[in-house]
Formats: sequence, C-alpha cells, structure tokens
Amino acid sequence: MTDCKRVLALLAGLSATGAQMAMAADVTIDVANLRNAAGLVHVALCPEESFTKPQCPWRASARATDPRVTVTGVPAGVYAAQAFHDENADGRLNRRMFRPLEGLGFSRDAPMRRGPPRFGDAAVRIDGDSRMTINMRYYR
Repeated sequence: MTDCKRVLALLAGLSATGAQMAMAADVTIDVANLRNAAGLVHVALCPEESFTKPQCPWRASARATDPRVTVTGVPAGVYAAQAFHDENADGRLNRRMFRPLEGLGFSRDAPMRRGPPRFGDAAVRIDGDSRMTINMRYYR
C-alpha cells in the first residue's frame, strides 16, 4: 500500500470514529421527590430489550444529597430510564413480599400497575445531549 493510500485509510478511520463519538450523547437525569437524603440514587438508561432487567448498558449513580446523574456515551435511539433510591446503599432494590421498600421511578412518569411499566409508557427518543426528570415513588 502506498503512503498516500495509508494516509487516506487512516483519515477515513478517524473520521468514522469521530462521527460515532459525535453521535453519542450525555443524558442528565434529575431525580426528584426523594423522601430523604440517605444513600444513593442509581439510574439506568435502557433499550427495550433490557428494560427492567439488570443488564441495562448505560448506568450511573449519585449520592442522594445531590440526585443529578449524567449517563455518558449514549448512542441515538429510543430508551426508557429507570431509577431507584438505594437508601441503605447496598446496591439493590430491597423488597418485602414483592413490594419495593425503596423508592423507584421511570422516565415520562410511567405508571406502575401491579408491576413495572410497559416500555412504551416510559420510552424517550435520545438524539443528542438531553435532560429529563424522574419522580421517585415510594410504596411503603
């Protein structure tokens, strides 16, 4: 391969990488209505196939004293955000008799009726840097 072709191939690869990075967004999520400032707030931004499952690919956490979370590197697409108030900072949503003992919430204030909301009720389109608010709900 000639030097000119190598340089062109390198530039093509760099521009493709730059375009992919430009398409990745930072999503800032404010978590509102916490009942106290104890523990942590965990947020996940999920495509439909991983919504309400532990494998959500984009996650971030913050102290409950400053419940603003930024999830970085999110590609354009349709997602649902889910959050929970980990009051005892044990890294999991504590439950009793299948009911959450800690607060949880979803994007678009998607309602919970005998279980998690449907993806379509919580879905938001992310096309670039954006901001949303999740209102925490408590069931005990």
